[in-house]
Amino acid sequence: MTDPLDSHLAALGAAIGPFRTVAVRLAHWGAELAWHLGRGGRLLVAGNGGSAAEAQHLAAELVGKLREDRLPLSAIALTSDSSAVTAISNDYGYDQVFARQVHAHGRPGDILLVISTSGRSANLLAAVRAAAAAGLRTWAMTGPAPNPLADACDEVLRCPSADSQVVQELHLVSVHVLCEHIDLTLPVVLGTAAPATGPEAARPEATGSEERTTMGRLVIVGDTLLDRDIEGAVRRIAPDAPAPVLDEERVTERPGGAGLAALLAVGHGRDVILITALADDAGGARLTELLTAAGVEVHALPLPGRTPEKVRLRSSGQVLLRLDRGGEPQPPGDVPEPALAALRTAAAVLVSDYGRGVSRHPALRAALEQNPAPVVWDPHPRGPAPIPNARLVTPNLAEARGFTGDAGRGSTLGTAQRTGQQLRGRWRVGAVAVTCGAEGAVLCHAGPTPLVVAPDSVETGDTCGAGDRFAATAALALADGALVSEAVQQAVAAAGGYLAAGGISTALTPLDRSANPTAQDGGDRIGADQAGRVIAEVRARGGTVVATGGCFDLLHTGHLATLRAARRLGDCLVVCLNSDASVRRLKGPDRPLTGQADRARLLAALDCVDAVVIFNEPTPETVLTWLRPDVWVKGGDYADGGPGLPEAQLVARWGGHTAIVPYLDGKSTTRTIAAARTATTTRR
Repeated sequence: MTDPLDSHLAALGAAIGPFRTVAVRLAHWGAELAWHLGRGGRLLVAGNGGSAAEAQHLAAELVGKLREDRLPLSAIALTSDSSAVTAISNDYGYDQVFARQVHAHGRPGDILLVISTSGRSANLLAAVRAAAAAGLRTWAMTGPAPNPLADACDEVLRCPSADSQVVQELHLVSVHVLCEHIDLTLPVVLGTAAPATGPEAARPEATGSEERTTMGRLVIVGDTLLDRDIEGAVRRIAPDAPAPVLDEERVTERPGGAGLAALLAVGHGRDVILITALADDAGGARLTELLTAAGVEVHALPLPGRTPEKVRLRSSGQVLLRLDRGGEPQPPGDVPEPALAALRTAAAVLVSDYGRGVSRHPALRAALEQNPAPVVWDPHPRGPAPIPNARLVTPNLAEARGFTGDAGRGSTLGTAQRTGQQLRGRWRVGAVAVTCGAEGAVLCHAGPTPLVVAPDSVETGDTCGAGDRFAATAALALADGALVSEAVQQAVAAAGGYLAAGGISTALTPLDRSANPTAQDGGDRIGADQAGRVIAEVRARGGTVVATGGCFDLLHTGHLATLRAARRLGDCLVVCLNSDASVRRLKGPDRPLTGQADRARLLAALDCVDAVVIFNEPTPETVLTWLRPDVWVKGGDYADGGPGLPEAQLVARWGGHTAIVPYLDGKSTTRTIAAARTATTTRR
């Protein structure tokens, strides 16, 4: 008879190896909780049975301490108040025992963590639904997936064991490690220690220099363009035409339209989500890269045709010519369900309309009309009217005159007041702030007298982005609970400060086009343009797009088997290839052995590969957001009860699926390299 202790330890030991893969998730959660709780946020924790004990254990560690004395943190275990638990169960049913407490204690931006070995408890699922409706973020610790709780939550930590006792023990380990990460990051949050250098060094998901909190999300909806500035010098006139000749010196790229508003909103205390439309081309890939690198969460609708581009030829700070590309706008495709879910969790919404169809989408307009969050609408002459009851609409003076047909007689104040009040009544919105450039803004609201907000100083120069700064600041202020008048005052001050600091040229770090590995030309099947063409053709005929990724340093038969198996799952296969810099970060300074150009060419030469895209980040999330494959495939590392695919939640945003295909046993690049080195050493 097997000793129970031996059996238990064997099961625990078998799970510990795969469990190590949750280290990144625990570091992420710990750092996020340190920032959230350290700034006055709250954590709610719930579980049943043994998991209830884990929930109370975590709350006790946070309100008390793990090891060293520190600031008490707000954590409430929803299991510990026996009077509340029994009263709610008696009056509302046990399924509502946690949900009602979430409604009572949870605030927008707080975090609900549910702990369950099965992931199937009805009362925890009800709590998650209540949290989502109240604007909380939802995390879960569960056993193996799939399970309903994992599917319902924003983020999940899965323990890879079918034994519920082992799962509970690993949950306890997770609680302690989570507290360790909180304690490592908290001094940085409170300004009592120098920044760390590990995962705790910065807030999760933040890539800018400013701190962020988790008090609800700012969701931006609208059209995104690729803005490209070509800077140069004019020294002569063309001999064949009376036109200046621009000698190109540098090219910088940035998101424009709603994408620029999203970039300007990042770093102001809230998660920023952008719902936009992106085409399957190199421009769409570049926009995704720039936005996600800045910390913007992108939910993209499919966009037919080409990515719209705005190219400005500049010299000595002046625009000589603007070239627009992309053709006439075409209606974007269906809205992914996760994008609609993101709207439901917004603390405020900014509609940044650039007249290319996103704000006209029926599903988005319906979701906006039903959303209780304040909506700021920055309109466009070619766009639709704002939704009724929008909190604030922000046309500039020229747009206000165009919308109303006003001749503009009299003073700026008179024109702004006249057109603003007319638009407020026509659109049935709460307020209209007509921006008047150097003269500030005129706010037309319910009263008969407008509020005139003048800037502190008059600034001149390139005004590109000033309207986006105004609208984004107003939306952020409303998300914080400001009155509309207060929001407009903050917006005028922010727009003035933006111009005083140099405008767009200094607000964003210049982004050199040559730094984009996806833009490199490497053959008929390599690059974002080539991948975009393949994907567009497959989707046009109703086919299935499959993608996979990896380093593919030394191509071997195991890789070939995986790629062929992946290709059989659809009508084309796009390989997302780690760049040389990405491989070095993942594998160490001695890798890769083969450069990215050669690795890409070898992959592109395979009959099972239709396109190759090189990415520079540690993970392929940026390029996947642009590619939006129907199926994302990984090799057998994740089979047989191992951790879930890290990209699964991302792919689910657009309704995609993840799949695992087996490796050939014994085939590994690392083993091949090790064997070669051993053989070389032996010969010596």
